[in-house]
Amino acid sequence: MGGSAPQPCKFYTMIYLTRLNGSRFVLNAEIIREVEATPDTIVTLSTGQKIMVGESVDEVVQGVLEYKRAIAHGGSKPAGGSE
Repeated sequence: MGGSAPQPCKFYTMIYLTRLNGSRFVLNAEIIREVEATPDTIVTLSTGQKIMVGESVDEVVQGVLEYKRAIAHGGSKPAGGSE
């Protein structure tokens, strides 16, 4: 699992991630409070909900940074991910 940074998707505040069972989902990057390795990667949302994902901490951070860059560049449609 993992291996490449989560990609921003066509929904401007979202990034694609992978659950430990291999299913893909889209997460609103604006509600991520923290990401930790325990050794599995756990994403904690602003609601307090915790989600275990297949991506590494660095890959999740990279996905959020790519989303932020897309917004900073005028909100153009981010590339990557599946629609």
